[in-house]
Amino acid sequence: MLGRTLQKELGEHEIVVADLPDWDITDDAAFAEKVGAAKPDAIVHCAAMTKVDDCETNRELAFKLNEEGSRNVALAAKISGARLIAISTDYVFSGEPPREPWAWSETDIPRPRTVYGASKFAGEQMIQMILPKAVVLRIAWLYGAGGPSFVHTMAKLGAQDGAPLKVVNDQRGNPTSAKTVADVIRFLLSKPDVSGVVHGTCEDQCTWYDLACELKRLLNSQPLNCLTAQRFQREIEPCTTAEFPRPAPRPHNSALKKSVLNLLGYRTPNWKDALAEFVKSEF
Repeated sequence: MLGRTLQKELGEHEIVVADLPDWDITDDAAFAEKVGAAKPDAIVHCAAMTKVDDCETNRELAFKLNEEGSRNVALAAKISGARLIAISTDYVFSGEPPREPWAWSETDIPRPRTVYGASKFAGEQMIQMILPKAVVLRIAWLYGAGGPSFVHTMAKLGAQDGAPLKVVNDQRGNPTSAKTVADVIRFLLSKPDVSGVVHGTCEDQCTWYDLACELKRLLNSQPLNCLTAQRFQREIEPCTTAEFPRPAPRPHNSALKKSVLNLLGYRTPNWKDALAEFVKSEF
């Protein structure tokens, strides 16, 4: 999903699409050879095992892809002399804030509670050890054209008849559009001296329930004469995380503070504004 958006939004750059089966980040020699032949100025590392519950039940594969794969990408970037921007996640944090409201800064110490978070943090450490000038860009609650995402799931379920939808109301984070991430990456590409950890989510935080309610409002406010307008028919009810037990524990609050971007004079859009723009184009 993010890769498709980057291809569309970063069209001013000459883009080499690196994806399976031709490009395999677990094959260090073959991957480095392909990177060397492509001679990129920059690599945006989006490859990862991101299904949180699958990671919890398949720890070995999660670390193979998210730690070892990131190591191989960093080594290839170092050998080729390419700048590296690597995508990471809010799940590197425990999600247990010392107070509310809270947002995690780039300088806060990660303490992941899931295999996914631990494997991604291990990947971050590999990248920074091999390539100190790399950028580790943490994002969260991502949605984008074509999905899959929470936004697409809610829109599909909401369009169907049925009982009220129960949506978790005790987890907080930053809903973030893939376009916002693409814009942040474009900005970072223009700042060759920036390195280290950068948080790149939309501004402000909410719960999944808040996000579902705002999506419903936006879908139902589209013009009636819009032939593609998708209506949200079902009611939405808040519930707790405990009502939906999952293999991997979900963070109570993984909202991210954009300290680095703000210091650079760059502000991401408010999550509601980004969602409104997305709904107009997607639904």
